Amino acid sequence: MRVLGRWAALVALAVAVAVAGCAPRPGGPAGAGDGVREAVAARADLLPGLLGGAPLRSWSYRTLAVHRDGPDRATADAELAYTLDGHDTAPATARRRLDLALRDGRWSVTADRPAEGHPPQLWDQGPVRAVRGARSLVLGAGQPEARLREVAALADRAVPAVAGAWRDATWQGTVVVLVPAGLDAMAALLGDAPAAFRGVAAVTTGRTGGGAADRVVLNPEAYRGLGDFGRTFVLTHETAHVATRAATTAATPLWLSEGLADRIAHTGTGRAAADAAPALARAVRAGRIPAALPADRDFAFGGDPAAAARVYEGAWLACELIADRWGGDRLAAFYRAAGGTGAPRAFRDVLGTTEEEFTRAWRERLRQELSSAPSR
Repeated sequence: MRVLGRWAALVALAVAVAVAGCAPRPGGPAGAGDGVREAVAARADLLPGLLGGAPLRSWSYRTLAVHRDGPDRATADAELAYTLDGHDTAPATARRRLDLALRDGRWSVTADRPAEGHPPQLWDQGPVRAVRGARSLVLGAGQPEARLREVAALADRAVPAVAGAWRDATWQGTVVVLVPAGLDAMAALLGDAPAAFRGVAAVTTGRTGGGAADRVVLNPEAYRGLGDFGRTFVLTHETAHVATRAATTAATPLWLSEGLADRIAHTGTGRAAADAAPALARAVRAGRIPAALPADRDFAFGGDPAAAARVYEGAWLACELIADRWGGDRLAAFYRAAGGTGAPRAFRDVLGTTEEEFTRAWRERLRQELSSAPSR
């Protein structure tokens, strides 16, 4: 997961490291492996330049395996790990494959690329520029600085909006946003096909339960197509995912995690349910009220946009129902409990109801707010 303002600075840094040597030992049967490992470890000296002055707290390359390709050639499988100071509570990691050559008795790295089957880093896609906001860090490749500053300004507004709705000491109250050159570049960073993200303005990466560095990855094409409200909404929604990461586990249903993120993003907008959930409102007025809360599979990327809109809108209104009936603090407690013991038990222990009873109340809420049809 993934800046220097100019290629010239990056090249100068690379040349300086090459001239200084990569700290390997002389080659030969006994010292070759150690020399390769030392050269790989020294590769980390380039990382501050690759991240364009972003505030690093730690960075390293760790050799996993060495493959000799002859007396003066080798490849190494390595893990890159780094933490952004003030942003990451755990390292961002990436698997890399490095080529090395033995020159004048010393090993040096000649190429550094993503390991087979692993996604690239932002700097693999070109020179990266960093823009620091008051509460955000925006890293972009193939993007003008003015655009990155616009993103940082909106991210700076998103952070306090989320902090006001979700209080959690495990979140540092900051967000890191990656802005690649376009849809194809975004999909590459996420290790998937572009079709999976067409029309998706942003995605948050990270590991459920915390323990990994979160990154909000923008799709510049979809993001630019939004107005001011849409851009603010997207960044607030994704920042909510970052804030709630430590409380989110594999047991957390997606209707709850996506619905809560939407609820936080909607807070203070003053929009009525019928206006904020137009796709679901059309379905309800046509008599197509969902029979059940959205399933995890309903949130898969790349499906029918109208169906996806109905799913997200339904999830948001489910969280609104919990907040209205039980209160915002109880919604947060329900979220945490669902991540620990699962939603069925959380319904009982935190809300004193069952999923079936809640679903009936949610369907009735949809009738009341989105349709003029009488209850049935």
